[in-house]
Amino acid sequence: MSIKVRNLTYIYDEGMPFENRAIDDISFDIEDNDFVGLIGHTGSGKSTLIQHLNGLLKPSSGSIYINDFEITQKDINLTEIRKRVGVVFQYPEYQLFEETIEKDIAFGPGNMGLDQEEITKRVKASMEAVGLDYEKYREKSPFELSGGQKRRVAIAGVIAMDPEVLILDEPTAGLDPGGREEIFELIKKLHRERNITVILSSHSMDDMAKLVKTLIVMNKGKIEFMGNPREVFNNNAHRLKEIGLDIPQVLELAIKLREKGFDIRQDIITPEEAKDEILRVIGGRK
Repeated sequence: MSIKVRNLTYIYDEGMPFENRAIDDISFDIEDNDFVGLIGHTGSGKSTLIQHLNGLLKPSSGSIYINDFEITQKDINLTEIRKRVGVVFQYPEYQLFEETIEKDIAFGPGNMGLDQEEITKRVKASMEAVGLDYEKYREKSPFELSGGQKRRVAIAGVIAMDPEVLILDEPTAGLDPGGREEIFELIKKLHRERNITVILSSHSMDDMAKLVKTLIVMNKGKIEFMGNPREVFNNNAHRLKEIGLDIPQVLELAIKLREKGFDIRQDIITPEEAKDEILRVIGGRK
């Protein structure tokens, strides 16, 4: 499912003394089955943009097309779009409310008017997809689970509606390193096995470098950079720091090693690449 954004602007409290232009005339395309990373400091417009992509917010001006269908038209019924574009918000476990995991995940499919057989089928499939055994967990209360497991249940509730686009806003916020790694591995698996378009917002540059195919950097409501992670991080390291963002730690290491005279590639962005380069340089100096 492709997404086209054209001249999108959104102004909070428009016409008031403290109006805020959260998104400022941005345009971009996301291709079908892409894995997109969305980064930017607090207040850059990331979360506001996410809320536009399935119609939770209406723009002050501009248009959004999902598979060439304009979702920003006035008086449009967005029910079908929201079935196809699923959003997992930050701390989604706070939205869990049913007495059992099965009922919580079934809530969305039930609102789609599906019969009970199809609902149960989707609940089972989505639980399996997020690594939760159906028979073991179906009757458990979601509030008895760990933070990472609650996050999995919340994601399962979205994918049970079988979206073609999955948008995740800081999906690992508040998790320990182990839980964060589990959720990122889950997202990679969903993208690969379900062949869906994924848009992932995160503050972790190291994770973005490893995960995504396309990177969008937002700053003060505008798109500062867009491209593959290697291009964005390596060509714009100084500017990223200027606007308050980090770069991957391995790239920072490579820059410092080059300053010390080591012949390290300047375009490395993953730990595996750093390891190979350091071993190569060490081997060459023997």
